[in-house]
Amino acid sequence: MSGIGPDQELSIAAIATAVAPGQGGIAVIRLSGPRAVRAVAAITVIPGQQLWESHRVLYGHVVAAGGVERLDEVLVLVMLAPRSFTGEDVVEIHCHGGVIAVQQVLARVLEQPGVRRALPGEFSQRAVLNGRLDLSRAEAMSDLVGARSKRAAQLAMAGLDGGIQKKMVVLRERLLDQLSELEARVDFEEDLPPLNAEALLQELQAVRQELLTLVADGERGSVVRHGLRVALVGRPNVGKSSLLNLLSRRERAIVTDLPGTTRDLLESEIVLDGVPITLLDTAGIRATSDAVEQLGIARSRDALASADLVLLLFDLAQGWSDDDQALFALIPEGVSCLRVGNKADLRLEADGDAASVADVRLSAVTGDGEPTLVRAVLERCGALIEQPLLLALNQRQSDLAATAAEALARSEQVAADGLPWDFWTIDLRQAIRSLGEITGEQLTESVLDRIFSRFCIGK
Repeated sequence: MSGIGPDQELSIAAIATAVAPGQGGIAVIRLSGPRAVRAVAAITVIPGQQLWESHRVLYGHVVAAGGVERLDEVLVLVMLAPRSFTGEDVVEIHCHGGVIAVQQVLARVLEQPGVRRALPGEFSQRAVLNGRLDLSRAEAMSDLVGARSKRAAQLAMAGLDGGIQKKMVVLRERLLDQLSELEARVDFEEDLPPLNAEALLQELQAVRQELLTLVADGERGSVVRHGLRVALVGRPNVGKSSLLNLLSRRERAIVTDLPGTTRDLLESEIVLDGVPITLLDTAGIRATSDAVEQLGIARSRDALASADLVLLLFDLAQGWSDDDQALFALIPEGVSCLRVGNKADLRLEADGDAASVADVRLSAVTGDGEPTLVRAVLERCGALIEQPLLLALNQRQSDLAATAAEALARSEQVAADGLPWDFWTIDLRQAIRSLGEITGEQLTESVLDRIFSRFCIGK
């Protein structure tokens, strides 16, 4: 797919690196479009006989509007069309990091005629529109930028290397082969040998099974990309904060022998077997007149509703109590729960029922039982990935693959009803269109706008 919309007559500019006070020695401002070179040349002083040629690095200074005051010392990278990321003239200004210098330079760039601020993902969108990048690779690039774990980055790289694109192209071509056979029979059946309907149906269902496998892998990959929210819930002083510190490997919560120590909702970002986890350490839920503690308890109840999984801790030494059962009843329907018996190192179980109630037994102090807990958490959330996950479709791609699989499933009913060949082509065309949307071969610009609006600015 290629083509240039009317807005691409303007050049776009944005900061392409993270910006924060005192962070980053270098910041990059990226421009793309027909006025990119002219705009940068107008605001920079490049000494000597340095040539504005493609794929060269120039040294100079960005100057203020009067042309005298120097705003920053910079390197300018020139990449002329079509040998650039977007397929247009691209210029990057490498200036000093932080906040002030990079914002001053960007402001000078945006003052130039024919240059406007880039929209989220617009550089990548132009690359797709100009045929420099296919859609699945562009989405993988966004996933790589947002990866929260090593495994998520590996999945993104598989897409960036073209794995998803290649797979979809192969499946789509297999369906196109079958469509061409059907259409030939619709128009010239009397001139061609009989079509083997059973073999055709088997091929369609084989493609369908591959699509269903990709959809299932996409669901597992979604957990790796986006992570899980796990709430730690329990009566005061059962060891929630100790477990948080054990899993996060740092002192995020205060641990004392006093009940009610945690007064607020604490969050900790960790990675368990390649899956990002947001641990929510909640205030102990109990009857209290303390206004601050009541606020923490209210937030704990909200955490229950938003969690993918609840770890309900109870004290093995005290056994499963009526208060524990009351907490269990507060967990919203549809939210998974693991009952975790803590303080196993004390070996003072109040009764024989305590161990049987626990889905997992551990000691948050010694770490005994931690591997069993990690496995149980991932297994309960469907995030336990024992087989290598080589490719993972994102949600948009998975939805389209599922739509294609549903269309192919309908071909079984068409075959069972003995309908003419042209009825077979209806669902087959739907499946082919859906796969084309995954790769970007059949997309409108409005759909592209929605996809790239979720990208970061500058990418």
